[in-house]
Amino acid sequence: MTGRLPWPLAYTVSSDDCRTPMPLGFQAPLAEAIRRLSDLGYDGVEVQVRDVHAADADRLREALDGSGLQILALGTGPVAAQDELTLTDPAPDVRRHALDRLLGAARLAGALGVPVTLGQTRGRFLPGLDDVQLVWATMAVARLAEEAAAHGSRLLLEPQCRDNTSLWHTPEQTLDAARELDIDPHLVLDTHHLEREDIDPLAAVRDHAGLTDCLQLAASGDRGPLAIGDHRLPPLLRALRDGGFTGWLTLEHAQGGDSAQAAARSWTALDDAAAALN
Repeated sequence: MTGRLPWPLAYTVSSDDCRTPMPLGFQAPLAEAIRRLSDLGYDGVEVQVRDVHAADADRLREALDGSGLQILALGTGPVAAQDELTLTDPAPDVRRHALDRLLGAARLAGALGVPVTLGQTRGRFLPGLDDVQLVWATMAVARLAEEAAAHGSRLLLEPQCRDNTSLWHTPEQTLDAARELDIDPHLVLDTHHLEREDIDPLAAVRDHAGLTDCLQLAASGDRGPLAIGDHRLPPLLRALRDGGFTGWLTLEHAQGGDSAQAAARSWTALDDAAAALN
């Protein structure tokens, strides 16, 4: 940890099955990203995956071997972002392919002993199809949660802005959906998506810290790296502590052309803000 944060600090990276590194994560092959983040003092990584299975667990473990970093979660954004596969696509074969990819990620997450997250792969509604698309998506999410639990993982649902998905934009909507589907509710909160939905991240953290496994952070506005003196950070960290948060923090933001510099800047900003916890 940074020395002052009481929670692990992770950075977003891309597994080598991705076509290219995801733009909101470290812009390098996985092994290089791991080495650079270890040198900077990070505790772990959140790995974005595109097409993986439990058999890939050894490959990912080997990438982290000797780094001192741990995998804290698997993200599934590339399934939609790189291959345009979603759970609400009108084509049955596309929906089936999307779910197969997600189930593979859940099995890999179980083999690694980490959670798997779901965001934009939920998809977007089309005019006149929203009712049936909602049924498709909820059935698939229930199936995914079941698969994750069966393999020793858990599904984390991320409220995302309507630019990304038509489903579950607020923490309350997401928790209601989880309960309706009889899914043990676990959240990923992302300051960018909350702000895009005109939700105060501090209020969201105060209300839901106990059900949040991960808080993803980025600068307000441009979704870039964090900066020293960001006034949002000290109260966010205090709210996490006071709310009994036991998860981890992840930097998920634009890289500004230099991932090592972006990661160092965000690490320093959080370490500085952590003084508010003393």
